[in-house]
Amino acid sequence: MMEFHVSRASRDKYKFDQVLFSLNGNVIFSNFQAARQFAAQINAQKKPGDKGFVSPGQINALGLIDEIFHLIVSEYYQEYGKDIREALYTELITKLGKEKVESSLEAFLNEFPPVDVYQGNVSLKDYLAGETAGVSHYQLALEELLMLWLTNANPAAEPYSELFDDSKLQKTTAYDQIIDGIKVFFKHQPVFGPENQDLVTMLRTPAIVVPQSLSGQLEYIRQHWAKYLGKFLYRLLGSLDLIKEEERATFTGPGPTLVPDYANQDLEVERFSPDSDWMPRVVMIAKNTFVWLNQLSKQFQRPIERLDQVPDETLDQLARWGFTGLWLIGLWERSEASRRIKQLCGNPDAVSSAYSLARYQIAERLGGEAAYQNLSQRAGQRGIRLASDMVPNHMGIDSDWVYEHPDWFIGQGYSPFPNYTFNGPDLSQNPDISINIEDHYYTRSDAAVVFKRYDHRNGDTRFIYHGNDGTSMPWNDTAQLNYLNPEVREAVIQTILSVARKFPIIRFDAAMTLTKKHYQRLWFPQPGTGGDIPSRAEHAMTKEEFDRAMPNEFWREVVERVAKEVPDTLLLAEAFWLMEGYFVRTLGMHRVYNSAFMNMLRNEENDKYRQLIKNTLVYDPQILKRYVNFMNNPDEKTAVEQFGKGDKYFGICTVMITMPGLPMFGHGQIEGYAEKYGMEYYRPYWDETPDYYLIHRHETDVFPLVHRRRVFANVDNFRLYDFYTPSGSVDDNVFAYSNTEGGQAALVVYHNRYGSTSGWIKTSVPYLVKGSENAHLETSELADALQLGSDSNTFITFRDYIEKLEYIRSVQDIREHGMFFALDAYKHHVFMDFRLVSGREFEELNAHL
Repeated sequence: MMEFHVSRASRDKYKFDQVLFSLNGNVIFSNFQAARQFAAQINAQKKPGDKGFVSPGQINALGLIDEIFHLIVSEYYQEYGKDIREALYTELITKLGKEKVESSLEAFLNEFPPVDVYQGNVSLKDYLAGETAGVSHYQLALEELLMLWLTNANPAAEPYSELFDDSKLQKTTAYDQIIDGIKVFFKHQPVFGPENQDLVTMLRTPAIVVPQSLSGQLEYIRQHWAKYLGKFLYRLLGSLDLIKEEERATFTGPGPTLVPDYANQDLEVERFSPDSDWMPRVVMIAKNTFVWLNQLSKQFQRPIERLDQVPDETLDQLARWGFTGLWLIGLWERSEASRRIKQLCGNPDAVSSAYSLARYQIAERLGGEAAYQNLSQRAGQRGIRLASDMVPNHMGIDSDWVYEHPDWFIGQGYSPFPNYTFNGPDLSQNPDISINIEDHYYTRSDAAVVFKRYDHRNGDTRFIYHGNDGTSMPWNDTAQLNYLNPEVREAVIQTILSVARKFPIIRFDAAMTLTKKHYQRLWFPQPGTGGDIPSRAEHAMTKEEFDRAMPNEFWREVVERVAKEVPDTLLLAEAFWLMEGYFVRTLGMHRVYNSAFMNMLRNEENDKYRQLIKNTLVYDPQILKRYVNFMNNPDEKTAVEQFGKGDKYFGICTVMITMPGLPMFGHGQIEGYAEKYGMEYYRPYWDETPDYYLIHRHETDVFPLVHRRRVFANVDNFRLYDFYTPSGSVDDNVFAYSNTEGGQAALVVYHNRYGSTSGWIKTSVPYLVKGSENAHLETSELADALQLGSDSNTFITFRDYIEKLEYIRSVQDIREHGMFFALDAYKHHVFMDFRLVSGREFEELNAHL
């Protein structure tokens, strides 16, 4: 319990709950909630613009420092004998006189009274006549007096000095003389602590070394006094976490792009899931279902509101373009509360968020199960597999599970912050249950981490946490599932299996939040690592405790169960935070988001993205095959906003469909739509028409390559090349790579920079070759990678699928020098249809060209 002195005047002014005070009159914080309540009672009497608003984290830190000081004093007496306490009191009586010392202590206890004295249950005289654990209350009061002085002498405590102001004692008592006497006494006693200091100097040191920061003082104590702390260490770390929660800045802008180096993954077990033969050839397009149906209605001039009404012509077009996967966003029955929240907050046309679900049933508004089966069958006839979201992290706040299984969610019986109020509209559809989000959401003046669930049948009140990934604000229409509960894990797995029986491709939303590493970081942080989600520091767990509650990686179990019970399902994880390799190589997901593709190429951080590829080729090339590469996704700006409609867009789009992995096109990307569709959109809000030039250029430059996807999809024969300029330096703005499959070869060259360059490619960068005994690195020559053979008298002809031109080159020249390219801004080539030829006519043609 953290404690410190609070004056009678402050107790009268702020009317603190007396439960917060110990018998000796010190305020105590048995948990962080008590500190929040204490701070709230002070702040409630402040007006906007007033100074002196207090922070629960700082108040808690003050209490902990005071309690640790008591611990150090106790350790000191334990080591050198309790007689020192009595000797101190005797010496002060001898030097200052009994009346002066005792009257000063009486004045101190009158100013900072014990609970019974404050409440009038016992007189001050009777209290001082008593003892506790064999120690006179006069002697205990002397120790408390020292603690009061230490607090007032601490510059970091000055903002809260109203609570423990000692100026009256200084003016009217022998307070200062007693403190001086204590200092002198301990100068002649045994030293203590890691610096061999006298006791008073030791207790003063944290505030001297770090005078302006209570958290800095706690950190000093952690580093220097750890051997004395024992159980206090975890509480100290928790207090630091509470301060971090309060000080943590929330940034809505993107962070820096980072290149994975895999240095920490060498010890991870390799557990790639094998692909079915169709999986490497998936090219997927995303559609926000409600918005798409609205656009189709406009296109075909008739109501298209259900899945079974999607025209055959639309499916024919997708198949003709080469798409083999159709991701339909927002198919499931959504939370009604989500819709009401969005409408109450100003969007009367909103539907519920696609990621706030009531249950995993195809929405009746979309035609239900029958309409889905109709669309699935017709798409399958055209070689298109349907993909669905699965949102494992959370459910809607009024979902069936919240009604029926409130214990499946992270929550507690009290509000984590005293200033939260829940007096707004009841969002529940169930007459037995009330659901209220925190009132300040409606005014956009706060973003509470919990909502309130009240059961009218038994009076049970729970404050359940909203879903949250710690990066910005909580998702206020969601309820966070508790994965420490094995019932929850099994229920979610059963739901995933039911989704897999419908959909051959499943996209797992925010999958990284459920890895053990990040789930603990967010919800049950190790002591000293908290601060990502407000109020969760007080629910800290050691790694050992967490591992007992959640022994295995949830996603690994999902992969194994799906492989066993619903094989031939492609599992795709939305994962960030440099966990992409871990998700596919160790957890066994078939595919994982690769947001670096979009971010780095858009920003023209070409050296970073080439380094990413190089690092992956050296660590494990199979990871490249499992990336989902995209130029936008539903959470990002549209492709046209990020990349435009010119050569840069088509250059990067070409790289996307010719790199190993799974290419994913965004909703409206092909048509050039600029509007970003929110997850609550029922229709587009902008009146946009398709850009037919953009569509036509896709049809001439992009989709022919999509139909040749088999050549690009795998990684076994993928080779990346450095592009050497005439000066001998490598131009990292050029992406040059080759691939082969089934005797067919391809060479892609793209310059992702506004400017011109020229140079050669000849030898690949190193890549890992896995052997049965030992893995090793190799490089390949361009001629070998393209399977050109070794006959120096042969020539190679090939076709550029972008420029629609054919070329001829000498095999011997390629072997000796490589291939030369002059590239203007955003210039790109895709060379295919390599054919070895020989004879005099080809020799003459090559010489002529």
